[in-house]
Amino acid sequence: MSAITYELVHKDERSGARAGILHTPHGSFPTPIFMPVGTQATVKGVSPDELKNLGAGIILSNTYHLFLRPGAELVKEAGGLHKFMHWDRAILTDSGGFQVFSLGELRKITEDGVTFRSHIDGSRKFLSPEVSMDVQMELGSDIVMAFDECIPYPADYEYAKDSTARTARWAERCRLRMTAEHQGLFGIVQGGMHKDLRRKSAEELSAMDFPGYAVGGLSVGEPPELMYEMLECSTSLLPEDKPRYLMGVGTPDYFVEGVMRGIDMFDCVYPTRVARNGMAMTWQGRLVMKNAQFAHDHSVMEEGCGCYACRNGYTRAYIRHLVRCNEIFGLRLLSLHNLWFLQAFMRELRQSILEDRFQEFRSEFLMNYHTGKSSSGYSGRETE
Repeated sequence: MSAITYELVHKDERSGARAGILHTPHGSFPTPIFMPVGTQATVKGVSPDELKNLGAGIILSNTYHLFLRPGAELVKEAGGLHKFMHWDRAILTDSGGFQVFSLGELRKITEDGVTFRSHIDGSRKFLSPEVSMDVQMELGSDIVMAFDECIPYPADYEYAKDSTARTARWAERCRLRMTAEHQGLFGIVQGGMHKDLRRKSAEELSAMDFPGYAVGGLSVGEPPELMYEMLECSTSLLPEDKPRYLMGVGTPDYFVEGVMRGIDMFDCVYPTRVARNGMAMTWQGRLVMKNAQFAHDHSVMEEGCGCYACRNGYTRAYIRHLVRCNEIFGLRLLSLHNLWFLQAFMRELRQSILEDRFQEFRSEFLMNYHTGKSSSGYSGRETE
């Protein structure tokens, strides 16, 4: 039996949006779900206990960064990533492919793998499907991602065709290398912005029978409408009984569009990154806390929010003061708030699927999110 299994609980009658449960060696959690990103074995500014308190069941760490520093051997020596970072729930590790390919001229791609220069010290490194699997087995994550090539946008058809074919060959090499029975390997659909290549990638990976599938190479600069089109043709050919993960997407408007197209899992550094820039995420849209309009605003960031900051009465005026003074506590309060908001948003979204009202939830939210008039909010049923 696979270490990772997906249980479909309910499918919305009109939209096809799915509510399920993902079972892992470190616990089961409801889907759709947002996974906070702990790139270097920590979610920036947030402790594991705080992540648990806001409802996170799974987090993501990055193979590329941990491969370079501190090294997978040290993490293995510590007892694996769970013990190393003091997190006893599920962990997904990215393969390192996206980070390597974003290095541009600092890397060289061959059929064997990718040779690149470390962004830390300039030393020469090599990642391949086999090396990525070996590193992720030493890290000991629950979900392991196949090593793929992330196609940039824009990319011409011939480049995308060759790259997608290579990703399929690399996926097979990953499948053969991955021997840890307590870990589940996900294949990654690529294909650039070409429907036929996306379909071919999804079909080839489905035939390899991975425990789960990700859709990669999206949200890389293309228009949203094109992204949704490519996402739909990717997910339509993936197995119904396996989890589906849209990589690198972290805002609620993308969540509802992804879920409507059959996605179960999301991740992004967005909530903690914008927090460090002084931005709060709310049901009414984004609040730029540096703005003068909040200087004398003694209300909390969002009424009814259950995050640490709002629950304990930290006001917009106070948080603005902290942000303008570059105080770490202000950035922590915003990080905790943003992560809570996304976890709460996903709980509301999932409930709408269970009650066959996802379309109404989606329509109302998208109509009002950017105008500040949303009547959606916390229902009282109460995550670099």
